[in-house]
Amino acid sequence: MNGIKTMQARFLQASSGGDYAEGTLTLSRPGKMRIEYDPPVQQLIVADGTWLIYHDKELEQMTHLPLGSTPADILVQDNLSLLGDDPVITHINRGKLVIALTVARQESDGESLTFIFSDKPLALKKWVVADAQGARTSVSLLNTRFGIAVDEGLFHLRLLQPKNRESNK
Repeated sequence: MNGIKTMQARFLQASSGGDYAEGTLTLSRPGKMRIEYDPPVQQLIVADGTWLIYHDKELEQMTHLPLGSTPADILVQDNLSLLGDDPVITHINRGKLVIALTVARQESDGESLTFIFSDKPLALKKWVVADAQGARTSVSLLNTRFGIAVDEGLFHLRLLQPKNRESNK
């Protein structure tokens, strides 16, 4: 993971509730990530180094969460060390073709992040986020490109301006 500085991939996201979505993921470590969903999903998720921002385009709302309080923080850290106190490895599973590594923050309230790697060659293929309520969301990466040039403007969102509403006369 520490060798990944920039990455872009198509993704397929599936939730434990049966919902699925597709889109494009762009990662620029440290701290930055953009998850842009294909229509009809009207959401954009951006980590700007400080905040994880959920932008609901349909409702014209933005929600800011401190990046460090989310599982996404583990993914975008500059130097992910699994030998320290936080995050901690909670489970390792090695199969014939894959390695699954589950990590969680000390103060996670049941949230975890499982990285799925192909074994030969070793490459990140997927991750699964488990939230405090037990819901799981898996993100499978497709056509992944590493070490690409990334436009830093992708990680900056402007505050939403109210729509200009003119009254009908």
